[in-house]
Amino acid sequence: MMSIALGASALALPGVSHAGVNVDIDIAPPVLREEVVPAPRAGYVWVSGYWSWSGREHVWVAGRWERERRGEHWVSDRWEQHGNKWHHEEGHWDREGH
Repeated sequence: MMSIALGASALALPGVSHAGVNVDIDIAPPVLREEVVPAPRAGYVWVSGYWSWSGREHVWVAGRWERERRGEHWVSDRWEQHGNKWHHEEGHWDREGH
């Protein structure tokens, strides 16, 4: 059985830089794939690949370059287990020190 929960972060609010859909399912994601990280690229941050949920199955999303943001760092996508459910925390930019 699969359930999808829409959290408060799914609302479009003025001044919020991160909005998304929270996904809670009862199917564990596969083991992360190994990716070859390209050589550093000035002004960009490498965002690692991750498993996304398509509504029916886990789908691999390959790593990519994101333009660097001063005073912020990238928090990678991740899956966390809560009881018998798996919660997907979407990748996002966060201010340094938070």
